Amino acid sequence: MSTLSPAMPSPPGFLNMSALRRLSVAEYQKLIDVGVLTDEDKVELLEGYLVLKMPANPPHDSTLMRLDRRFQRLMPDGYVARCQHGSDFPDSRPEPDLAVARGDERAFDARHPEPAELALVIEVSDSSLTRDRLDKGRIYARAGIPVYWVVNLVDRQIEVYTDPTGPVSAPVYRRRQDYPVGTTVPIDLDGKSIGTLAVSEVMP
Repeated sequence: MSTLSPAMPSPPGFLNMSALRRLSVAEYQKLIDVGVLTDEDKVELLEGYLVLKMPANPPHDSTLMRLDRRFQRLMPDGYVARCQHGSDFPDSRPEPDLAVARGDERAFDARHPEPAELALVIEVSDSSLTRDRLDKGRIYARAGIPVYWVVNLVDRQIEVYTDPTGPVSAPVYRRRQDYPVGTTVPIDLDGKSIGTLAVSEVMP
């Protein structure tokens, strides 16, 4: 009669995997340059670890399309909206669904923007909601990104996080404002209003 071994415990989050070797951003770029990592490798570098991206689905993609179209229309001179492009942080290269960077359309022809150049970062979240709230939120707060949106498809609301702590031992955003369907989100860049967004316009 065979017996079953006890189930293995769930693996810890990537922050607790101290036995794994971390990569620097430069090493990560080298893996891309020599072709070890390609567009088919759905990963991003988060706090030194190669982390698999959550697979996209139609609600995510259609929501992002609507967000991108509206942000492109609203961009004032001196800012550019970037859709699913990388940004270089000290130990990460996140690829947020949408980011607004200071500069023009040619400012990042030869490099990725750095945190000090980002005015707003947005993640569209369904299966990635916990990661986007906690892990991405920690990374963006540590880097001092002034405004972070989580477009929460699960609860049909946009969560706006502000007042980042910066590089403290446990970085967080100290303020959160939720905007459910039926409300309108103010869009502020560096303290200046550039317009508003009705939550119902982008939710699937």
